[in-house]
Amino acid sequence: MVQLVGSLRKELADSLSTCKVLVVGAGGIGCELLKNLVLTGFKNIEVIDLDTIDVSNLNRQFLFQKKHVGKSKAQVAKESALQFCPTANITAYHDSIMNPDYNVEFFRKFVLVMNALDNRAARNHVNRMCLAADIPLIESGTAGYLGQVTVIKKGMTECYECQPKPTQKTFPGCTIRNTPSEPIHCIVWAKYLFNQLFGEEDADQEVSPDTADPEAAWKPEETAARATASEKDGDIKRVSTKDWARSTGYDPVKLFNKLFKDDIMYLLTMDKLWKKRKAPTPLDWHQLENSACPQEDSPVSGLKDQQVLGVWGHCQLFQQSVETLSSQLQEKGEGAELVWDKDDPPAMDFVTAASNLRMHIFSMNMKSRFDVKSMAGNIIPAIATTNAVIAGLIVLEGLKILSGELESCRTIFLNKCPNLRKKLLVPCILDPPSANCYVCTSKPEVTVKLNVHKTMVLSLQDRILKERFGMVAPDVQIEDGKGTILISSEEGETEANNSKFLSDFGIRNGSRLQVDDFLQDYTLLVNVLHTEELERDVEFEVVGEAPDKAPPPQTNQEEVNSITNGNKDSAQPSTSSKGQLQFLNKGKFVSHHSSSSSDLKQQLEHGIN
Repeated sequence: MVQLVGSLRKELADSLSTCKVLVVGAGGIGCELLKNLVLTGFKNIEVIDLDTIDVSNLNRQFLFQKKHVGKSKAQVAKESALQFCPTANITAYHDSIMNPDYNVEFFRKFVLVMNALDNRAARNHVNRMCLAADIPLIESGTAGYLGQVTVIKKGMTECYECQPKPTQKTFPGCTIRNTPSEPIHCIVWAKYLFNQLFGEEDADQEVSPDTADPEAAWKPEETAARATASEKDGDIKRVSTKDWARSTGYDPVKLFNKLFKDDIMYLLTMDKLWKKRKAPTPLDWHQLENSACPQEDSPVSGLKDQQVLGVWGHCQLFQQSVETLSSQLQEKGEGAELVWDKDDPPAMDFVTAASNLRMHIFSMNMKSRFDVKSMAGNIIPAIATTNAVIAGLIVLEGLKILSGELESCRTIFLNKCPNLRKKLLVPCILDPPSANCYVCTSKPEVTVKLNVHKTMVLSLQDRILKERFGMVAPDVQIEDGKGTILISSEEGETEANNSKFLSDFGIRNGSRLQVDDFLQDYTLLVNVLHTEELERDVEFEVVGEAPDKAPPPQTNQEEVNSITNGNKDSAQPSTSSKGQLQFLNKGKFVSHHSSSSSDLKQQLEHGIN
């Protein structure tokens, strides 16, 4: 006779009360998961989350209340969960899981790690830490009504990075700066503008007209004479946007006339751009002010965030937000910078106003603040019930692991609509590790195509090793027979190398770099393939990967491996999770206009939680 404790076998119940588990993330999935764990009988739980509670979290993160706004998510989640089970031992960390304090030894003290994250960088890192510590990891994600749970175990299953993920769609600089044709182009421009005025200036995020646009055949010396910019309102001076703004005292009217009149008039002189496009229409603050209709100031019915203001309404919003943001910058002191946050009202007001004014100039329909926020924050609406279902599935997979039944674990997809077998939940057998994975193979190796004469050491470190390959603190040694150290994770040791080009160190076509990240216990061999034929605005390419091309549907496969894509009501069969909705992930929402199943699979690459 099997002895039960509640609904669990006594042996499993005893295991739950003694084993130690780690929950990474205390947001939408994390809150539901923590509640489920304590109610299931887990007694030793550690939870970590870097974020604080925002009002926008309260509609789905039910361990939080209005009185908790501004407090640590991890700490409040712990306190709320203890009300369900006061005997539980919960440790909360208000910190980033990528902090070096949480090393391989930290991970080894857990029997199981459960991810409830909302970004790819942290997922990559936890994946590597669990591989290094040889600890089972349950990965999860949601996007609207869609969700997914899977189990990762070193040597037995695919790791999180075995299959390339779709990259976030980017747009050529000349499109953003000169010829926007979609609202998202204007929104990206407005976010760039925020950084140029108030944040950290980035040369790759310039907002002024792009004089190097290959489409524009014109002579700069003629342009100066033809662009009749107003001297009174700032003139067109090709200087740092932030320096120019400071010189005006962040005068909203002068900023407005430079950005929406002078720069647009400058664009109009690039005749060739407008032969097959509708030319933009400059705006003038004083003309708009004199012709403004009184009704634009009157209240409009409906939710404020879903109203679409008129042109003068956005002018006023622009003025108010510039004044607020410049005051915040001044309060922070000399050299201070602001960081754009979709949940910061003045920052969101600024992007809403600036992007809508630019949309109007380029003959696009303006958008509500809600729509702009959705696109600017790469937001897929969060559904509380989706988070609840996924959190429940995480616990069920965890119980299988603790019962020693790893072979019965599955990747489980939550669909928007029932599939042909009338199932919303579709389980799939876990795939084995990929032989080509640059993370979990025995000797990880990649080939990177770049121009050694144009790629700086700092770009190699930040853009390639950290951003593309997910490292936290890489050390790089050139395999040149001398053991030359190119990059050191020790502060200050190789900073002098940052502004030098790879070719300055003898790196050429065929060179090999050994990269170590001691925090992740991870080594990667990088083969350098020199080329001078990269596309414009492309710094490097990883050879052999094409993550932006979703696999075509495999209509002859078992229907058990199918998933409704969330955009159509029919199921799209696929041979494995490789072709399915791969770990939905906020921050990587690619496009807002696609309707094909393959496009949507790329869009919903790990969602909100």
